[in-house]
Amino acid sequence: MIDQSILVLDEGTTSSRAMLFGQDGSQRGVAQAELTQHYPRSGWVEHDAAEIWNKTLACAHDMVEQAGGAARIAAIGITNQRETVVAWDKHSGEPLARAIVWQDRRTADFCAALKKAGHEEMVQTKTGLLLDPYFSGTKMRWLLDNDEAVAQAARDGRLALGTVESWLAWKLTGGKAHITDASNASRTMLMALDGGSWDDELCDLLGVPQAALPQVVDCAGELGFTHADLFGAPIPICGMAGDQQAATIGQGCLSPGETKATYGTGAFVLGNTGSIVPQSQNRMLGTVLHQLDGKRHYALEGAVFVAGSLIKYLRDTLGLIANAEETEELARSIPDNGGVVVVPALSGLGAPHWRPDARGIISGLGFDTGRAHIARAALESMAHQTRDLAVAFVADGAEWKKLKIDGGMAANSWMAQDIANLLDLPVIRPDFVETTALGAAMLAAVGCGWHASLEDAAEAMIGDAKVFEPAMEDDLRRERLKLWDAALAKV
Repeated sequence: MIDQSILVLDEGTTSSRAMLFGQDGSQRGVAQAELTQHYPRSGWVEHDAAEIWNKTLACAHDMVEQAGGAARIAAIGITNQRETVVAWDKHSGEPLARAIVWQDRRTADFCAALKKAGHEEMVQTKTGLLLDPYFSGTKMRWLLDNDEAVAQAARDGRLALGTVESWLAWKLTGGKAHITDASNASRTMLMALDGGSWDDELCDLLGVPQAALPQVVDCAGELGFTHADLFGAPIPICGMAGDQQAATIGQGCLSPGETKATYGTGAFVLGNTGSIVPQSQNRMLGTVLHQLDGKRHYALEGAVFVAGSLIKYLRDTLGLIANAEETEELARSIPDNGGVVVVPALSGLGAPHWRPDARGIISGLGFDTGRAHIARAALESMAHQTRDLAVAFVADGAEWKKLKIDGGMAANSWMAQDIANLLDLPVIRPDFVETTALGAAMLAAVGCGWHASLEDAAEAMIGDAKVFEPAMEDDLRRERLKLWDAALAKV
């Protein structure tokens, strides 16, 4: 029998990747290309959608060639930065404007106006989301209001709107599939969590034409086929999910109560709630975890906007470190943070605070402060932000017993231990931390028939893990929390 692989297209905020996975979950290859970040104004973040496509396609070509051709690819799985909005022309297949990235805050005034008008309760009840610039719908409205090419395409019936997985599916299928999976659709603010497709009341509220939106589909199954010209033969697209949902699946959090945290550009905690639609009383988010055969499973989510992007900021903007790995060495080089606290609100504060107007600070500086103190405080801010979410989860009746972690930052063992210490809970890190791509591979493996269920895929494809047990004195934990709360109050 021919040896085949799953090809995963992992579309992150800072890079495009293509990865090969075997039936046992082993990684067989990876190709990666960085994406250009555009910051035209304070609080604005944009990507070039054409660059996303071209770099994704180049990486995919590398992996298809490494696999031995299209016949060696059983299926494609797609996972993506959520909430980033692309507008393109249905006729030409070309972008009409730069993509507005999930971090972008330009619709803050529009969200504030909707809140003032009393719409947030309805939006939260239906979607599980809050009125915040983070989500896709207000970005779509902004493009319609402020970009003439987008507005004209809408008037002409040529406009296609979607998040990044929709854009990739359209390009991969040669324009035959304008689709979004239910997990990504649940992040738009345009779909009720228990609704089959787009919600008339929500689309009318935000002024987004449903004719421009993609069809909402399952996260696994035969979702489309790549155009034969791309790889020499059609390849089925069999899995799609937003990156945080994919990471939750890749961590094997398939039963209610199981919780994971992903530390990438941002940090995202998802707790599985099964078939129960989550309704938070503490400004957490409800989201679709996955939809299979039309049946939805849900999660309670806390979203932190700045995690790995803080380390990138220390490296690229402040020049305090040469590389991300250096932060672990610096943190271990000193006994404590020296009173330094970093609140990384570089693009506002996410859950549970939801303050898009907040800005980051470094407090507690003295003449004895060195770059090691700032690097350590930056890592400590990950544990503090995670604990803020843990407190909110408890208030919503979803107390954590342990926490599974993943993402690029999770490779930092000092940070993993610090999270365990501050939470006073076991923290579990898989040996393979790129669980976002693994989750997409698991969905594609189910979608193409390699495995009968996600549970079977988890059994076959998820490997070993390391456990970090808490080891911090209560007095020290209380002092850390006191300093954090004082710094947070200043923000």
